Amino acid sequence: MNDYRGHEPVGAKGGSAGSAPEDWDTADYGLERAEPEWVGAEGSGTPQHVRRRRELERNRRRRRNMLVFGLIVVLLLAGVVYIGAMILDGRRPAPVPDYTGSGVSDIVVRVQPGDSGSDIAATLLERDVIMSTSAFMTAAHGRDDIAAIQPGYYKVRTQIPAATAVDMLTDGDNRVGSFVIPEGRKLHSSTAVTGGHVTAGIYAMIARASCVELDGTETCLTEDELRSAAANADLDSLGVPDWARAEVARAEDPERRIEGLIRAGQWDVDPDASAVEILAELITRSARAYEQTGILEASQTVGVSPYEMLTIASLLEHEALPGDFSKVARVILNRLDAGMRLEFDSTVNYALDEIEIATTDAARQERTPWNTYAMEGLPQTPVSSPSIEALQAVENPEDGDWRFFVTIDFDGTTVFTDTFDEHLRNVQIAIRNGVLASGR
Repeated sequence: MNDYRGHEPVGAKGGSAGSAPEDWDTADYGLERAEPEWVGAEGSGTPQHVRRRRELERNRRRRRNMLVFGLIVVLLLAGVVYIGAMILDGRRPAPVPDYTGSGVSDIVVRVQPGDSGSDIAATLLERDVIMSTSAFMTAAHGRDDIAAIQPGYYKVRTQIPAATAVDMLTDGDNRVGSFVIPEGRKLHSSTAVTGGHVTAGIYAMIARASCVELDGTETCLTEDELRSAAANADLDSLGVPDWARAEVARAEDPERRIEGLIRAGQWDVDPDASAVEILAELITRSARAYEQTGILEASQTVGVSPYEMLTIASLLEHEALPGDFSKVARVILNRLDAGMRLEFDSTVNYALDEIEIATTDAARQERTPWNTYAMEGLPQTPVSSPSIEALQAVENPEDGDWRFFVTIDFDGTTVFTDTFDEHLRNVQIAIRNGVLASGR
């Protein structure tokens, strides 16, 4: 509660009756204050002059803004008139920087996985193939085939028109270093006993893919260079994964020690790279693909090492059709657990220059690091490049007690048994059907 006992009586000190004390807020009591009067002589400080000054300032700003706006409009109109005059005169704005002519020299450029059109243009600009990225993007606009450019290596020329660069990249004949390793292909070439057909090995395929002709001169790696690199380069330089190091180091044939470490599938190699660099890239990328299947984790469940799983997968490529991969994987594991020899013809053929489905008695008796007729256990190395599908079958073998299997006809019908007597009867069926006939 407010206490006003200290105030003088109403009307004291010349105040009129009923007036509020000086420290009251009259607004709280419905009283209106009088407009204060200006004290002092008229001049620049009077309210009238302040208002006048402010009004003049607003007018100046308004005129200045109108002047700027008018200038912008004039410039825009001048630009439109200039471009229109150029068009009427048959002229065009300054062209996008671009080369003319047929180029200077041949080079190889790489399109990386996931590259967009602008990424490709940046690579071409860096290698002096095109003069500007805008020229390339303009030339590529509306071209459906530009989206079909695959990752890989392409032969082009330096200092060529952007449209020519687009044409060269979309022409499959200019792609270099590309090849496919079929499932079950081994490092060395081999010849079929019947018909004499030569199957190119992986070394031969890489050598052929490395060939490129630049400015009229062709260069290629040779099979000898690749075999020498595989045999003599240290395992770090070759990119051999840790889980395969011990077995690779123990291999008796240096040229074959990286067998199976290069997966089957589509590949691109740099024609400018050395033999060691190419092998290292193939092995490193293959190891990554193998590991992505879960080979390291699955080996704990299956009971064999990751390298042994790779070896079993390579056997599947020669001993079974894909539909039977998981069953044959189980047969191999069952025989290994029982201490039985695998006795696979594919392991006999591996070291031979001439091969056939049915091997000879002499070949089966010859002891090699791979011949599973002459020794227990798995071959010392894989016998070919396995597919991811074969490896996954080893990681997930079908349940069963089978220890024997044989393909009995040329349709690929394979029967599985767990007794030797049943197996012998099935072998006789295969012989009658000509499946196991020898061409020697």
